[in-house]
Order: sequence, then structure tokens, then C-alpha cells
Amino acid sequence: MSLQHTFGELRAQLAKRIIGQEKLVDRLLIALLADGHLLVEGAPGLAKTTAIKALADHLTGDFHRIQFTPDLLPSDVTGSEIYRAETGLFEFQRGPIFHNLVLADEINRAPAKVQSALLEAMGERQVSVGMRTFPLDRLFMVMATQNPIEQEGTYPLPEAQLDRFLMHVVIGYPSAQAEQAILHLARNDYRQGQAAAEVRLTADQVFEARAEVADIYMAESVEQYLLALVLATRDSGVLDPELGRWTAFGASPRGTIALDRCSRAIAWLNGRDYVTPDDIRAVAFDVLRHRILLTFEAEAEGVTADTVIQRLIDRVPVSS
Repeated sequence: MSLQHTFGELRAQLAKRIIGQEKLVDRLLIALLADGHLLVEGAPGLAKTTAIKALADHLTGDFHRIQFTPDLLPSDVTGSEIYRAETGLFEFQRGPIFHNLVLADEINRAPAKVQSALLEAMGERQVSVGMRTFPLDRLFMVMATQNPIEQEGTYPLPEAQLDRFLMHVVIGYPSAQAEQAILHLARNDYRQGQAAAEVRLTADQVFEARAEVADIYMAESVEQYLLALVLATRDSGVLDPELGRWTAFGASPRGTIALDRCSRAIAWLNGRDYVTPDDIRAVAFDVLRHRILLTFEAEAEGVTADTVIQRLIDRVPVSS
């Protein structure tokens, strides 16, 4: 059985548990395949926590949830040195960041030092304590969540730190039909318990899938379109004077790399061995929305990053 088929089965299994949030399921798998981290924003109760836990059930790695609160300390995330009286030495006690899958729940409720500790581990894949450095596992992924409802007592992530996330996914409420299916699933789980995961992936299978994704073919014209889309975020006034008035800063080269990896991952998930412009457009919003900084003028007019991205997609031609 090919890995593409195995991941297709995993996608179907997750969709049965995370009803009405197909986009979130796809973005979780894309982040896993692209070796990146995910920031998910949505109201409470939209299966954000359930989604990452369901993915963890289908992997052989371990999972840990960190509930971010205003009194959390950096050492609560990374770990700290404990003095052992019997040996007279300090011993490093590893924190929850050393798990394979980490849920950083309501990351905007923790102060800047805690956010920085998490984001440093995400970026460098290591934790430094005193004079020692501890590497994280090769299979390591963070899904951070933000609650857009509560504003009091929150610490918004700085724009430069947001760039560490591969994608920023915004999810909404499910449809009436999906919500009815959710109700039936919850009743069934309450009576019979949750069914065991039918598809389980090893770390080696994930790494092999990543290698296949990296080998996906991208034509020169498609690559030029990808570059043109990212470059347009930095000099949007050339395409449209109004876009130039709305955009203060565009996406960094990290955004270009992220768009390349995510478009390859979604093409592979959809059973193809080549990338199309539609693949790039499919992930463009999630890859770029947190990497475009708007002007005060745009915010005053109610313009969002998604508005800018949609207009860029409409304006940037596909290379022939």
C-alpha cells in the first residue's frame, strides 16, 4: 500500500472524528507533511483540541497539551533544573515541549516570555537551559490555538513571532447538517466510548512521506507564479494602488518556503505527483494571512489580510 493511500485513509478517519472541519483536518496533515507548526484561530468548542488529539491517536508518537495561562512560566514549557540532594547535583527535568505533538492551548493568554520560550523551541528545534542544549525529537509539531472572543488579559503574538508558524488557520462554525452529525457522534461516544484508531503511522512513515512530498514536481511556470504571488505582497502598489495603500509589510522569504512546502503537500495529499497553480491558491490564505502587515488606514476601512490576498490572487497572472 502506498503512503499516499495510507494518508488518504488517515484523512478519511480524521474527517469522521472532526466533523464539519475538513479544512482543519487538511491543514493538520499538511503541517505534518511540511514539517511545520500550526496556529489555529476559532471560537471555543470548534474541535481544535479534538483535532490534534485525534491526529495523535493515529501516530505512534506521544502527545501533550499545555493550557496557557497568565501565570505560566517559561520553565513550565521547556523544563527546569531540579536539585537532587542525594547526589548534590542539578538534574534537568524535561518539560512538555519534549513531546512529539504539542497543543499550546490559548497561546495568547500567556505572557511574552512564555510565548518566546515556545517559539524558540519551534524555530530552533532545541531547548537551552544554562550552559546545556537539549535537542527536540525529529518528529515535533506544535498546534497553537487562539481564542478570538476574549481580549481582556490576553497577550497578542507579535507579527515577527507569528512568522514562525507555517500556517494561520481561521475556522468557523459547522453547517447545520454537520452539527447534527456531531451530535450523533457525541451521543454514540458517550454510550459506547470512542473507537480505537484504525490507521496508525510510525515516525519513519511520516519521514518517508515528507521525502515524497519534497520530490513532488513543480514546473518552472508554477514556481514563477508562486514567487510572483509572494513578491506582490511586498510591492502590491504596482499591481493596484489601493493595495499599496493597504499593505505596510509583505511576506518574508520564510513565507515563500512555506507556500512551496504547503502547495507540494496538498498536491501529494490529493494523489498527484505535480503542483498546480490551484494548489498554491488553495493554501495561499493560510500561509500568507499572518505574514502581511496592514496599514492603519486599511484597518480603519475594515480591510483584512484575506481581502488583500484575494485581490492579489485576482491580479497576479499565471505564467505560461
